[in-house]
Amino acid sequence: MTSNGDAPSARIYMDYAAGAPVDSRVLEAMAPYFTEHFGNPASIHSSGREPRRAMEVARERVARLLNAKRKEEIVFTSGGTEGSNLALKGAAWRARKRGKHIVTSAIEHISVINIMKSLQKDGYEVTRVPVDGDGFVDVAEVEEVLRDDTTVVSIMHANNEIGTLQPIEEIAALLQPTEAVFHVDAVASAGKVPIDLGRVKVDLMTISSNDMYGPKGVGALYVRDGTSIEAVGQGGGQERGLRSGSENTPGIVGFGVAAEIAHTEMEAESERLVGLRDRLIRGVTEDVEDSLLNGHPTRRLPNNANFRFRYVEGESMLLNLDMAGISVSSSSPCTSKSLQPSHVLLACDVPTEEAQSALQFTLGRGNTEEEVDRVVEILPGIVKKLRAMSPFSPENIAEMRSTAGHRERHGRGGHQRS
Repeated sequence: MTSNGDAPSARIYMDYAAGAPVDSRVLEAMAPYFTEHFGNPASIHSSGREPRRAMEVARERVARLLNAKRKEEIVFTSGGTEGSNLALKGAAWRARKRGKHIVTSAIEHISVINIMKSLQKDGYEVTRVPVDGDGFVDVAEVEEVLRDDTTVVSIMHANNEIGTLQPIEEIAALLQPTEAVFHVDAVASAGKVPIDLGRVKVDLMTISSNDMYGPKGVGALYVRDGTSIEAVGQGGGQERGLRSGSENTPGIVGFGVAAEIAHTEMEAESERLVGLRDRLIRGVTEDVEDSLLNGHPTRRLPNNANFRFRYVEGESMLLNLDMAGISVSSSSPCTSKSLQPSHVLLACDVPTEEAQSALQFTLGRGNTEEEVDRVVEILPGIVKKLRAMSPFSPENIAEMRSTAGHRERHGRGGHQRS
């Protein structure tokens, strides 16, 4: 692994959305807080002062990355999932006397989806706004479903699977005259594309450390001044009383350094990644017949290239690429244990059999043009081999669709429905 947190050269690693290596500069900054400055930052004696100071420096660095007005608007959490729980449940509970209607999109991260399901069990009504074929949310669709009792709107900044960037600035402007709290899941985008919370009036934003080469198990929730939420867990009252529990000082220090590096290097690194991404997209779509890009063609994360391949199954391609020394993902890493096709692709009206053929490439600091070219060289042969023995041939798919249509018209038993 190189000094900048590159993946090992023995393999081609293109699954940075699932997990990124900790940058060596981050690791170096964290080390003293494991053994030397180990005091509890809540302590008032001298052993707690340095950890507390270091935490506040980290808070300032994370605030700077987002262009937050004050560092006190940053609440440290254990990651994106906890941050979204605190944001959504905290905002919904706070406003429950005014209304219990929540608006979100059809393609949110599984953590947000499950939070919404939990809130529905508690009597909240959730409206899921559809997306177009590129996974893009239409602001007019959001406006159409808003009601007087809408208390929370949650739309992700960038989709973690297909990379499409959403119009959060326009949605934020739409919500300004309302009392609805606007939450944005920015785990996939923070540190990769600019976020300016001084200009875009988001109330709550979730981000994560490991998605910008910091340590796992650390994240943050931005809470705009004036936005009131309830604590989800109770304890000693750390982090403004919103996230109790002794802070993970080494992790928070590392997160702060990772945020500072991302803030400083983002423009140059994003430009480099866009070049690699577009090289990969051109190579795959030109060299592999019946391959299609998922997500918006240009309004997407700089490191994301998500494809679907007709007449072949995604997991088989993933395993063959793995044997060839290439690591990618066949779906969102947080839902990869499920045999169901991606809910994101289905929401984009991708046919089920094509949704099952998706491969997600997420590039990072360790990737090179030579690695992209190697993938483009290897992938066509794998697809050709698997198609030769795939049940998803054009003829079989036509037969499956015909059978499904027949059952829909006549019922499963073949008898006319009454």
